[in-house]
Amino acid sequence: MADIPAENENLVARLRDAATVREAFSEVIRLYSEPLYWQIRRMVQSHDDANDLLQNTFMKAWQSIENFRGDARLSTWLYKIAINESITFLARERKRLGLSLDDQEAALAATIEADPDIDGDALARDLRKAIASLPEKQRLVFNMKYFDDMKYEDMSNILGTSVGALKASYHLAVKKIEGFFKGK
Repeated sequence: MADIPAENENLVARLRDAATVREAFSEVIRLYSEPLYWQIRRMVQSHDDANDLLQNTFMKAWQSIENFRGDARLSTWLYKIAINESITFLARERKRLGLSLDDQEAALAATIEADPDIDGDALARDLRKAIASLPEKQRLVFNMKYFDDMKYEDMSNILGTSVGALKASYHLAVKKIEGFFKGK
């Protein structure tokens, strides 16, 4: 969310107006596609899956745009949809493949190793593997804090978890990643 300009009240107002909703939603897609893509991609690892989930995110947002009351920021609402889509996808894949959570983490690490879209930077690849080895919630919190520089209060609104629990998850994630690199 660090790359996205401050919430635009005019944009939200245009989303609520039937005469301007299509144009405004095009702007939403332009503003949020890249940060949402990377949030999803860091969770699912695959470019194709991330693109599909990004499309699903925008379709769900479009289908329920009239229900967006503005209680939360637009970015918070979109991130929540994207994260829920990602979590649902991972659970569906885990079930489809008959994987445990640990097996899925190993599969994510293998996907990173074989990903042709990632450059040859061994350190970056190792960081992605370390992050993939985290439990899902810690991986999610780490990605949101480390890569998106998201405030704990925003994460709390998106994930429905207390700020204290999020700080603890992030701290544990950092310790596990440090342990991953010490073990190399």
